[in-house]
Amino acid sequence: MLGAAVVGTSSTAFTVANFGSNKDAATDTAKAQQFLAARTSSEASAGASRMGSGCALAAAGLAAAAAITRRPRRSSAAVTLASPAASVGLSSSVAAPQESYFRDLLVARRAELQESGAPSPEETDNHMKEIEAFAKQALAGAAAAMFFTSSMESAVAYPIFAQQNYANPREYSGKLVCANCHLASKLTEARVPQSVLPDTIFKVQIDIPAKYGKRMQPIADGSKAKMNVGAIAVMPEGWRLAPKDRLPKVLKKEMKGLAWAPYSKEFPNIVVAGPVPGENYEQLTLPVLTPDPNTNDKIFFGKGFIYVGGNRGRGQVYPDGQSSNNNQFFAEASGKVTAIDGLKVSITTSTGDVKTQELLPGADIVMAVGEEVSKGDPITTNPNVGGFGQIETELILQDMNRIYAYCGIAFSLFICQLTLVLKKKQFEKVQLAEGF
Repeated sequence: MLGAAVVGTSSTAFTVANFGSNKDAATDTAKAQQFLAARTSSEASAGASRMGSGCALAAAGLAAAAAITRRPRRSSAAVTLASPAASVGLSSSVAAPQESYFRDLLVARRAELQESGAPSPEETDNHMKEIEAFAKQALAGAAAAMFFTSSMESAVAYPIFAQQNYANPREYSGKLVCANCHLASKLTEARVPQSVLPDTIFKVQIDIPAKYGKRMQPIADGSKAKMNVGAIAVMPEGWRLAPKDRLPKVLKKEMKGLAWAPYSKEFPNIVVAGPVPGENYEQLTLPVLTPDPNTNDKIFFGKGFIYVGGNRGRGQVYPDGQSSNNNQFFAEASGKVTAIDGLKVSITTSTGDVKTQELLPGADIVMAVGEEVSKGDPITTNPNVGGFGQIETELILQDMNRIYAYCGIAFSLFICQLTLVLKKKQFEKVQLAEGF
């Protein structure tokens, strides 16, 4: 019966009659070899592990079947005739699809893998989901980068430089570090409400005015491009950038897709934005979420300051100290201009020494060969039309209990004044009635 059960579960059309018809062990051995060869060829595509386990099961079934065939034919027939249900089950198992057999093998393989310490299918599925999510994020990031680079001709304002080189963008003197690279001073305005309530969202409007449609600046390769803008806002401790899920639709529309980001993990109350095209973002809208002193012992009601900086165009100095090509160049020595070779200007001094000064791409030379120059004279035009400006403004984190107290005091004063006026009118009427 064990041999019949094993043979019935295989995909090869073997029955008990095949083994019952064998008369000697030699025939059984030949049949076994044929069966193993058939099983090996059928399972070659399924993998080595499944093939090994399937062959082991088949060999065990053949061994049991050989033991049955050594019995008299009468007993084999008796078994078959006495157990019609068993023969019906055998025929049905032979007709069953291969999926049940494969499933049994997969279950056995899974048990072996668990015993060996391999991860379960559920863990593998979770790992694959994580890889898929990471791939989607990478593709989304690549798509965003392609869109960003295609929508902007050049990035000519870099708040990222401050993030990479300064742990705190506000120095002890109060100056924002953007002024270290953007040497020109330009106007920047910020509008904030006079007071705000805890755990509420308000907006800060930052104006960075300039003639973005007309004025151009040289970029790194020397070609001209329109100015971009960037901004930084230093808020009191505990104040945060408003989360996206709490932004009102009106405020989202005013932002026009502008993305603000925290300066660093250590300073989430400092946010930066840019570079973005100046033509579209001459006015930047910053959504701010106020803290709640009732839930945070380190936050207090009262006056606070917001320091806002806005820059337009490229800086004149890189963070490493090197000058950019957005500068005006001056003569390094006094003498006569003897040669101009592209961006190289040679000046011969009165002693006969030749000073060769190499300019950066995009420089517009205003000197000519044979012209006399003095040390410090400009030899190029000034291409910088941008600059940086900062402003500080104050606002009050208001407590509602103070407002209620003020309303109560104001109402009591009003009632007091009203009663005094009424009492005075009553006294005047009494005086008129008595003839005074």
